[in-house]
Amino acid sequence: MSDELAPSATAHHPPVSFTSRRIRVVAAVVFQNDALLLTQRPPGDALALQWELPGGKIEPGETPEHALVREIREELGVGATTLEVLEVDTHDYPHGLEVEVVFVRCALDSMAFTPSAAVHAVRWVPPAAIDLSTVLAGDREFLKSLGALGR
Repeated sequence: MSDELAPSATAHHPPVSFTSRRIRVVAAVVFQNDALLLTQRPPGDALALQWELPGGKIEPGETPEHALVREIREELGVGATTLEVLEVDTHDYPHGLEVEVVFVRCALDSMAFTPSAAVHAVRWVPPAAIDLSTVLAGDREFLKSLGALGR
């Protein structure tokens, strides 16, 4: 192992390859009547207890659509049908995470959720009632386009 990759060498000054790596994630845009589905992240990490559109990481070799179906099954225990990609956006978090978010409109085969440990809470909220200060920063611009208001 080279000294460049040793944990002590990367603790304060990570190599450029680590800080510039952008991960791809997919976010489900699900409406029921006029309300949008949001999930809350569990406690314990840098983004703990923030609300987000459900979804997650796109694995290597996966399309955003396949990732969305997999993530919804894993997180909420229901099936999903993808309908259309609505937007692709990027966001760089202060703690170093860089994401590309693919927002995909979809339909769910059931609203009888069985949330996994990755979901702390689930709620339906009209876009205009979403408090953007409680939402993941990577979802905020997209939610603004749906009518959410900054608070």
